[in-house]
Amino acid sequence: VDYGGTAEELESHFSSCGDINRVTILCDKFSGHPKGYAYIEFEEKSSVTAAVELNGSVFRGRIIKVLPKRTNMPGLSTTDRGGHQGHFQATRTHWGGYYREQQARMQGRMYR
Repeated sequence: VDYGGTAEELESHFSSCGDINRVTILCDKFSGHPKGYAYIEFEEKSSVTAAVELNGSVFRGRIIKVLPKRTNMPGLSTTDRGGHQGHFQATRTHWGGYYREQQARMQGRMYR
């Protein structure tokens, strides 16, 4: 999406696809400038297929890419690295208190 594009302009561009619930233009949280992409939520799922047909159309002088929102499969994660990543573990003393001792063997990789 063009960085100067507004939600109203996107709504008018995609109005032929169906009723629109919401238009969200994502911005950088530090600078506040638009990131260059947006989400458009339609009232009906059939509107999504009509919107995907606008892939390659021109919006504010730029060719836009239109894709349906990707949904993650339950149980699959790209950030799951498996195993325990902790560097310390708590051990119970015979007095009933806890203290922390470093594990004898580090698990995973450490970066400094």
